Amino acid sequence: MDQKPAFPTFPMHFRGLLLLAGMYTIAWSAFYKWLGPPLLKWLAMGNPELVDLPSNYFGSFGLIVGLLIFVSAFYPVTWVWLILAGITGKSISAIWFALGFASELGWNKRSIFHLVFNELIWLVPLILVFLRALQVKNYLDQNDLEE
Repeated sequence: MDQKPAFPTFPMHFRGLLLLAGMYTIAWSAFYKWLGPPLLKWLAMGNPELVDLPSNYFGSFGLIVGLLIFVSAFYPVTWVWLILAGITGKSISAIWFALGFASELGWNKRSIFHLVFNELIWLVPLILVFLRALQVKNYLDQNDLEE
């Protein structure tokens, strides 16, 4: 007899992780967009010699990335590529912050905290959610089933 492989499930807490990651990214990006100079001064630990950094662009980019991640939670299996776009966006944000901001702000506990906990740590759950969504999508495509 031909047995189908076990149906992979997409748990609800994965949707919650996507919603949380999206909201968290939107919140931090809003700080960069609308409170950029004071936030950068705080991240630099009061260093008055800050060069004018493009916090508005960084925040705008982050708002788009956060919105993509947030929206992907509604149909994560169908919109699996939005999750991948969010992962890519978070990676670009981490590289942008490390190369464009951290050298000016200085590598201190606040800038390292932002880079690690607001950009890099979120990549782990996002990649796990993406892989599970892709697994479910591939199963549905192979067995001609709909979500």
